[in-house]
Amino acid sequence: MLYGMIDIGSNTVRMAIYFIEGTHVEMLMKKKHTVGLAAYLKDGVMQQQGIDKTVEILTEFKSFLMNFNITHVVAFTTAALRNAKNSKAAVGEIERRTGLPIRVITGDEEATYDFIGATHGLTAEGGLLIDIGGASTEIVVYRGREIQEKVSLPIGSLAFYTKYVAGILPTAEECQAMREEARATLAAAEGFEDVKEGAIAGIGGTFKGACALYNALFHESADNVKMEAAKLSEIIRRFTFEHTLTEETTVMLMRTVPERMHTVIPGLIIAEVLASRFHSQSITYSDSGVREGYIYAEVLGR
Repeated sequence: MLYGMIDIGSNTVRMAIYFIEGTHVEMLMKKKHTVGLAAYLKDGVMQQQGIDKTVEILTEFKSFLMNFNITHVVAFTTAALRNAKNSKAAVGEIERRTGLPIRVITGDEEATYDFIGATHGLTAEGGLLIDIGGASTEIVVYRGREIQEKVSLPIGSLAFYTKYVAGILPTAEECQAMREEARATLAAAEGFEDVKEGAIAGIGGTFKGACALYNALFHESADNVKMEAAKLSEIIRRFTFEHTLTEETTVMLMRTVPERMHTVIPGLIIAEVLASRFHSQSITYSDSGVREGYIYAEVLGR
């Protein structure tokens, strides 16, 4: 069957079309809009502009699905709408205006789906999985392909940008403020005090953008998905406000992360803090995550 999956995230709203036959899952195509829903949160309340923008995009996606008679559709939302003080009312309005039922997945569920999706094709029996989103960060420690610890932290790339950064690129002082909050938030998470992991499996837009920027900056092939954790600080330093951007590095930034120029450094600061805290030397980007995990868990029951 054809299956439509809509993921209303804190930074992007995505629709992916999958072909599912037995246990075979193939993503046929995907469409996305960079909305930045987390930026529409004011004093914890989702503003009407954010609701209207979400309705506009979901209406477009629904029209596309109807044109191809795709009736197996699920829509879910994560941190931006989940954490809003008016979450129930906002989601209810979006449902009424689009006719699409929307599932608000919890941080715990998001971490679980991340784990299932990202590790489905991996052979490693254990490791550390991290998903840095726009408004939350999910961390999963697993052993013997079973989850040992998981947590959803209320920090994300767009949330940090909105809270701390005055321009497009952050200043050194703004970077330090973000580091301090990331460290404090991680320190408060129970169950991770003794975690040390040399390698991180990273999923989500922050790691995808970071990998593209890393490959361009350090002259790696475009299809490389592995980063040295120690080099994150150099990327952050090169793209802070005080560092003089050359024409070459400006082109690099615009070419590799055109839609994430403002959020990639705040996201990398979170990654830098996590890699340091867990004594990690490498980060490998995985293109599978919460959407694939949802299919394996909820559609295929695996």
